[in-house]
Amino acid sequence: MIARYAIPFFFIMGLVVVPLVFALLCRWLAPRRYWRRCAGACALLIWSLVLYGHFVGFAQLEVRHIEFASADLPASFDGYRIVQFSDAHVGSYEGSRQRLLQRVVDSINAQRADAIVFTGDLENLRPDELRPQLSILRQLHAPDGVFSIMGNHDYPTYLDCDERTKAHMVQQTEQYERQVGWTLLLNEHRVLRRDTDSIVIAGMENWGTLKRMPRLGDVKKTLAGLHVTHPTPALSQPFILMLQHDPTAWRKKILPECHAQLTLSGHTHGGQFSLFGWSPSSFTYDVWGGWDREGSRAMYVSTGVGGLIPFRLNMPGEIVVITLRSKKVEK
Repeated sequence: MIARYAIPFFFIMGLVVVPLVFALLCRWLAPRRYWRRCAGACALLIWSLVLYGHFVGFAQLEVRHIEFASADLPASFDGYRIVQFSDAHVGSYEGSRQRLLQRVVDSINAQRADAIVFTGDLENLRPDELRPQLSILRQLHAPDGVFSIMGNHDYPTYLDCDERTKAHMVQQTEQYERQVGWTLLLNEHRVLRRDTDSIVIAGMENWGTLKRMPRLGDVKKTLAGLHVTHPTPALSQPFILMLQHDPTAWRKKILPECHAQLTLSGHTHGGQFSLFGWSPSSFTYDVWGGWDREGSRAMYVSTGVGGLIPFRLNMPGEIVVITLRSKKVEK
Protein backbone atom coordinates (compact mmCIF):
# COMPACT_ATOMS: atom_id res chain seq x y z
CA MET A 1 0.00 0.00 0.00
CA ILE A 2 2.96 2.31 0.56
CA ALA A 3 3.76 2.39 -3.15
CA ARG A 4 0.19 3.42 -4.02
CA TYR A 5 0.46 6.55 -1.88
CA ALA A 6 4.16 7.21 -2.48
CA ILE A 7 3.75 10.44 -4.46
CA PRO A 8 1.37 12.30 -2.09
CA PHE A 9 3.35 10.96 0.88
CA PHE A 10 6.59 12.31 -0.63
CA PHE A 11 5.19 15.80 -1.24
CA ILE A 12 3.54 16.00 2.18
CA MET A 13 6.84 15.03 3.77
CA GLY A 14 8.95 17.31 1.56
CA LEU A 15 6.76 20.40 1.60
CA VAL A 16 5.19 20.19 5.06
CA VAL A 17 6.68 17.72 7.54
CA VAL A 18 10.41 18.21 6.92
CA PRO A 19 10.18 22.05 6.94
CA LEU A 20 8.27 21.85 10.23
CA VAL A 21 10.93 19.60 11.73
CA PHE A 22 13.66 22.05 10.71
CA ALA A 23 11.59 24.92 12.12
CA LEU A 24 11.48 23.14 15.49
CA LEU A 25 15.22 22.52 15.35
CA CYS A 26 15.84 26.17 14.56
CA ARG A 27 13.65 27.23 17.49
CA TRP A 28 15.60 24.92 19.76
CA LEU A 29 19.14 25.56 18.51
CA ALA A 30 19.19 29.08 17.05
CA PRO A 31 19.28 32.29 19.12
CA ARG A 32 15.76 33.40 20.05
CA ARG A 33 15.88 36.54 17.91
CA TYR A 34 16.95 34.64 14.79
CA TRP A 35 15.08 31.33 14.91
CA ARG A 36 12.20 32.51 12.72
CA ARG A 37 14.61 33.70 10.03
CA CYS A 38 16.50 30.43 10.28
CA ALA A 39 13.29 28.40 10.01
CA GLY A 40 12.12 30.44 7.02
CA ALA A 41 15.45 30.00 5.24
CA CYS A 42 15.38 26.22 5.83
CA ALA A 43 11.81 26.00 4.55
CA LEU A 44 12.66 27.95 1.40
CA LEU A 45 15.70 25.75 0.77
CA ILE A 46 13.77 22.51 1.23
CA TRP A 47 10.84 23.71 -0.93
CA SER A 48 13.31 24.77 -3.63
CA LEU A 49 15.07 21.39 -3.63
CA VAL A 50 11.80 19.42 -3.75
CA LEU A 51 10.35 21.51 -6.58
CA TYR A 52 13.65 21.57 -8.48
CA GLY A 53 13.97 17.79 -8.24
CA HIS A 54 10.40 17.36 -9.45
CA PHE A 55 10.33 19.82 -12.34
CA VAL A 56 14.01 19.96 -13.40
CA GLY A 57 15.96 17.06 -11.92
CA PHE A 58 13.50 14.41 -13.08
CA ALA A 59 13.87 15.67 -16.65
CA GLN A 60 17.68 15.34 -16.68
CA LEU A 61 19.15 12.49 -18.71
CA GLU A 62 22.74 11.35 -19.24
CA VAL A 63 24.24 8.89 -21.70
CA ARG A 64 27.06 7.00 -19.97
CA HIS A 65 29.67 5.09 -22.01
CA ILE A 66 31.51 2.20 -20.39
CA GLU A 67 33.57 -0.80 -21.55
CA PHE A 68 33.89 -4.36 -20.34
CA ALA A 69 36.75 -6.62 -21.39
CA SER A 70 36.73 -10.38 -21.07
CA ALA A 71 39.06 -13.13 -22.20
CA ASP A 72 35.94 -15.22 -22.89
CA LEU A 73 34.49 -12.81 -25.44
CA PRO A 74 34.90 -14.11 -29.01
CA ALA A 75 36.95 -11.87 -31.29
CA SER A 76 34.03 -11.35 -33.67
CA PHE A 77 32.11 -9.66 -30.83
CA ASP A 78 34.93 -7.25 -30.02
CA GLY A 79 33.35 -3.78 -30.12
CA TYR A 80 29.82 -5.15 -29.71
CA ARG A 81 27.62 -2.36 -28.27
CA ILE A 82 24.71 -2.82 -25.90
CA VAL A 83 22.43 -0.10 -24.55
CA GLN A 84 21.05 -0.71 -21.07
CA PHE A 85 18.18 1.24 -19.61
CA SER A 86 16.35 0.41 -16.43
CA ASP A 87 13.52 1.37 -14.09
CA ALA A 88 11.43 3.30 -16.61
CA HIS A 89 8.32 3.38 -14.38
CA VAL A 90 6.31 4.63 -17.34
CA GLY A 91 3.29 5.33 -15.14
CA SER A 92 5.17 8.42 -13.95
CA TYR A 93 5.23 9.85 -17.50
CA GLU A 94 1.67 11.07 -17.63
CA GLY A 95 0.47 14.15 -19.46
CA SER A 96 3.20 16.60 -20.40
CA ARG A 97 5.90 14.28 -19.00
CA GLN A 98 5.24 11.81 -21.82
CA ARG A 99 7.70 13.83 -23.90
CA LEU A 100 10.41 12.80 -21.43
CA LEU A 101 9.77 9.13 -22.17
CA GLN A 102 9.90 9.90 -25.89
CA ARG A 103 13.27 11.56 -25.34
CA VAL A 104 14.56 8.46 -23.55
CA VAL A 105 13.54 6.26 -26.48
CA ASP A 106 15.01 8.66 -29.04
CA SER A 107 18.28 8.86 -27.10
CA ILE A 108 18.54 5.06 -26.93
CA ASN A 109 17.92 4.67 -30.66
CA ALA A 110 20.47 7.40 -31.39
CA GLN A 111 23.22 5.20 -29.93
CA ARG A 112 22.80 2.74 -32.82
CA ALA A 113 23.70 -0.19 -30.61
CA ASP A 114 23.77 -3.84 -31.66
CA ALA A 115 21.29 -4.76 -28.94
CA ILE A 116 19.15 -3.03 -26.31
CA VAL A 117 18.44 -4.47 -22.85
CA PHE A 118 15.90 -3.32 -20.28
CA THR A 119 16.58 -4.45 -16.73
CA GLY A 120 13.14 -4.25 -15.15
CA ASP A 121 10.47 -2.07 -13.54
CA LEU A 122 8.56 -0.95 -16.61
CA GLU A 123 5.48 -0.06 -14.57
CA ASN A 124 4.73 1.45 -11.17
CA LEU A 125 1.88 -0.70 -9.90
CA ARG A 126 -0.46 -1.86 -12.69
CA PRO A 127 -0.08 -3.01 -16.31
CA ASP A 128 -2.79 -0.50 -17.32
CA GLU A 129 -0.12 2.20 -17.03
CA LEU A 130 1.67 0.71 -20.04
CA ARG A 131 -1.18 1.02 -22.53
CA PRO A 132 -0.84 4.80 -23.23
CA GLN A 133 2.93 4.38 -23.72
CA LEU A 134 2.97 1.40 -26.08
CA SER A 135 3.33 3.51 -29.23
CA ILE A 136 6.49 5.08 -27.78
CA LEU A 137 8.00 1.85 -26.41
CA ARG A 138 7.59 -0.02 -29.70
CA GLN A 139 9.85 2.57 -31.38
CA LEU A 140 12.91 1.00 -29.76
CA HIS A 141 14.91 -1.01 -32.24
CA ALA A 142 18.33 -2.62 -32.63
CA PRO A 143 19.75 -5.14 -35.15
CA ASP A 144 19.84 -8.00 -32.63
CA GLY A 145 16.69 -6.95 -30.81
CA VAL A 146 15.41 -5.52 -27.54
CA PHE A 147 15.64 -7.85 -24.53
CA SER A 148 13.84 -7.28 -21.23
CA ILE A 149 13.32 -8.78 -17.81
CA MET A 150 10.80 -8.23 -15.01
CA GLY A 151 11.48 -6.05 -11.98
CA ASN A 152 9.75 -6.11 -8.60
CA HIS A 153 7.23 -3.44 -9.70
CA ASP A 154 6.29 -5.50 -12.75
CA TYR A 155 4.60 -7.95 -10.41
CA PRO A 156 1.54 -6.91 -8.34
CA THR A 157 3.67 -7.10 -5.20
CA TYR A 158 2.26 -3.95 -3.66
CA LEU A 159 -1.42 -4.52 -4.43
CA ASP A 160 -4.01 -6.07 -2.14
CA CYS A 161 -5.90 -8.41 -4.46
CA ASP A 162 -6.49 -12.12 -4.88
CA GLU A 163 -3.97 -14.44 -6.51
CA ARG A 164 -6.06 -14.90 -9.65
CA THR A 165 -6.12 -11.14 -10.25
CA LYS A 166 -2.39 -10.93 -9.61
CA ALA A 167 -1.68 -13.71 -12.11
CA HIS A 168 -3.81 -11.93 -14.72
CA MET A 169 -1.89 -8.69 -14.17
CA VAL A 170 1.44 -10.45 -14.67
CA GLN A 171 0.14 -11.95 -17.91
CA GLN A 172 -0.94 -8.50 -19.07
CA THR A 173 2.49 -7.05 -18.38
CA GLU A 174 4.18 -9.89 -20.25
CA GLN A 175 1.76 -9.47 -23.15
CA TYR A 176 2.43 -5.72 -23.42
CA GLU A 177 6.21 -6.20 -23.45
CA ARG A 178 5.96 -8.76 -26.23
CA GLN A 179 3.40 -6.60 -28.06
CA VAL A 180 5.94 -3.80 -28.47
CA GLY A 181 8.41 -6.25 -30.00
CA TRP A 182 10.64 -6.92 -27.01
CA THR A 183 12.06 -10.35 -26.19
CA LEU A 184 10.97 -10.87 -22.59
CA LEU A 185 13.25 -13.33 -20.81
CA LEU A 186 11.58 -15.16 -17.92
CA ASN A 187 14.40 -17.32 -16.57
CA GLU A 188 15.44 -17.87 -20.19
CA HIS A 189 18.33 -17.14 -22.51
CA ARG A 190 19.03 -16.41 -26.15
CA VAL A 191 22.16 -17.07 -28.22
CA LEU A 192 23.46 -14.31 -30.50
CA ARG A 193 25.76 -15.33 -33.35
CA ARG A 194 28.50 -13.73 -35.39
CA ASP A 195 29.90 -16.08 -38.03
CA THR A 196 30.93 -19.19 -36.07
CA ASP A 197 31.07 -17.34 -32.73
CA SER A 198 28.29 -16.68 -30.25
CA ILE A 199 27.44 -15.03 -26.94
CA VAL A 200 24.50 -15.54 -24.62
CA ILE A 201 22.00 -13.02 -23.29
CA ALA A 202 20.30 -14.50 -20.23
CA GLY A 203 17.44 -12.97 -18.27
CA MET A 204 16.42 -13.93 -14.73
CA GLU A 205 13.14 -13.04 -13.13
CA ASN A 206 13.40 -10.79 -10.09
CA TRP A 207 15.23 -12.09 -7.02
CA GLY A 208 15.83 -9.85 -4.02
CA THR A 209 16.87 -10.08 -0.40
CA LEU A 210 14.58 -7.39 1.00
CA LYS A 211 11.14 -8.12 2.42
CA ARG A 212 8.34 -8.45 -0.17
CA MET A 213 10.81 -8.65 -3.05
CA PRO A 214 9.76 -11.39 -5.49
CA ARG A 215 12.14 -14.36 -5.43
CA LEU A 216 11.35 -15.93 -8.77
CA GLY A 217 14.81 -15.77 -10.31
CA ASP A 218 16.35 -19.17 -11.00
CA VAL A 219 19.90 -19.25 -12.36
CA LYS A 220 19.89 -22.92 -13.30
CA LYS A 221 16.55 -22.63 -15.10
CA THR A 222 17.76 -19.50 -16.90
CA LEU A 223 20.77 -21.32 -18.36
CA ALA A 224 19.16 -24.74 -18.77
CA GLY A 225 19.84 -26.37 -22.12
CA LEU A 226 22.55 -23.88 -23.01
CA HIS A 227 24.42 -25.21 -26.01
CA VAL A 228 26.82 -23.10 -28.05
CA THR A 229 27.13 -25.02 -31.27
CA HIS A 230 30.21 -23.28 -32.64
CA PRO A 231 32.39 -22.28 -29.71
CA THR A 232 35.72 -20.65 -30.42
CA PRO A 233 38.35 -23.35 -29.77
CA ALA A 234 40.55 -20.98 -27.74
CA LEU A 235 37.73 -20.17 -25.31
CA SER A 236 36.90 -22.48 -22.44
CA GLN A 237 33.35 -21.28 -21.82
CA PRO A 238 30.69 -19.14 -23.52
CA PHE A 239 30.39 -15.45 -22.75
CA ILE A 240 27.18 -14.83 -20.80
CA LEU A 241 25.54 -11.45 -20.29
CA MET A 242 23.15 -11.90 -17.38
CA LEU A 243 20.21 -9.54 -16.80
CA GLN A 244 18.88 -9.36 -13.22
CA HIS A 245 16.85 -6.48 -11.86
CA ASP A 246 17.97 -6.61 -8.22
CA PRO A 247 21.75 -6.26 -7.68
CA THR A 248 21.65 -8.21 -4.42
CA ALA A 249 21.19 -11.38 -6.50
CA TRP A 250 24.67 -11.02 -7.98
CA ARG A 251 26.64 -12.16 -4.94
CA LYS A 252 23.86 -14.31 -3.49
CA LYS A 253 22.85 -16.24 -6.62
CA ILE A 254 24.71 -15.42 -9.81
CA LEU A 255 28.35 -15.57 -8.69
CA PRO A 256 28.05 -18.91 -6.89
CA GLU A 257 25.71 -20.62 -9.35
CA CYS A 258 27.06 -19.78 -12.82
CA HIS A 259 30.01 -18.27 -14.66
CA ALA A 260 28.22 -15.24 -16.21
CA GLN A 261 31.02 -12.80 -16.91
CA LEU A 262 28.91 -9.63 -16.98
CA THR A 263 25.69 -8.90 -15.10
CA LEU A 264 23.51 -5.83 -15.65
CA SER A 265 21.15 -4.67 -12.90
CA GLY A 266 19.09 -1.68 -11.82
CA HIS A 267 16.47 -1.36 -9.09
CA THR A 268 18.19 1.14 -6.76
CA HIS A 269 17.55 4.35 -8.77
CA GLY A 270 20.64 5.61 -6.96
CA GLY A 271 18.16 6.72 -4.33
CA GLN A 272 17.13 9.42 -6.85
CA PHE A 273 19.22 11.72 -4.69
CA SER A 274 22.94 12.27 -4.20
CA LEU A 275 24.93 14.59 -1.96
CA PHE A 276 28.72 14.72 -2.48
CA GLY A 277 28.63 11.19 -3.87
CA TRP A 278 26.48 9.81 -1.04
CA SER A 279 23.09 8.28 -1.73
CA PRO A 280 20.41 7.09 0.72
CA SER A 281 20.53 3.80 -1.19
CA SER A 282 23.84 3.10 0.57
CA PHE A 283 21.82 2.20 3.69
CA THR A 284 20.34 -0.77 1.82
CA TYR A 285 22.74 -1.70 -0.98
CA ASP A 286 26.50 -2.21 -0.95
CA VAL A 287 26.56 -1.16 -4.61
CA TRP A 288 23.74 1.17 -5.66
CA GLY A 289 25.26 2.42 -8.92
CA GLY A 290 28.23 1.68 -11.15
CA TRP A 291 30.59 -1.29 -11.05
CA ASP A 292 31.05 -4.17 -8.66
CA ARG A 293 33.81 -6.64 -9.53
CA GLU A 294 34.92 -10.07 -8.47
CA GLY A 295 38.03 -11.25 -10.28
CA SER A 296 37.34 -11.27 -14.02
CA ARG A 297 33.58 -11.00 -13.47
CA ALA A 298 31.61 -7.81 -12.97
CA MET A 299 28.18 -6.29 -12.42
CA TYR A 300 27.06 -2.84 -13.54
CA VAL A 301 24.16 -1.28 -11.64
CA SER A 302 22.25 1.38 -13.55
CA THR A 303 20.61 4.17 -11.58
CA GLY A 304 17.72 4.04 -14.04
CA VAL A 305 15.83 6.60 -16.09
CA GLY A 306 12.64 7.13 -14.08
CA GLY A 307 11.07 6.45 -10.73
CA LEU A 308 7.85 5.73 -8.91
CA ILE A 309 8.11 9.30 -7.60
CA PRO A 310 8.89 11.85 -10.36
CA PHE A 311 11.81 13.37 -8.50
CA ARG A 312 15.60 13.29 -8.94
CA LEU A 313 18.18 15.52 -7.30
CA ASN A 314 21.80 15.36 -8.42
CA MET A 315 21.01 11.86 -9.71
CA PRO A 316 19.97 12.24 -13.36
CA GLY A 317 18.43 9.41 -15.28
CA GLU A 318 20.99 7.40 -17.22
CA ILE A 319 21.25 5.42 -20.41
CA VAL A 320 24.28 3.12 -20.39
CA VAL A 321 26.18 2.21 -23.55
CA ILE A 322 28.34 -0.87 -22.92
CA THR A 323 31.07 -1.75 -25.41
CA LEU A 324 32.34 -5.31 -25.11
CA ARG A 325 36.04 -5.92 -25.67
CA SER A 326 37.83 -9.19 -26.29
CA LYS A 327 40.72 -9.38 -23.86
CA LYS A 328 43.78 -11.28 -24.96
CA VAL A 329 45.00 -13.91 -22.56
CA GLU A 330 48.66 -13.48 -21.65
CA LYS A 331 50.68 -16.67 -22.05
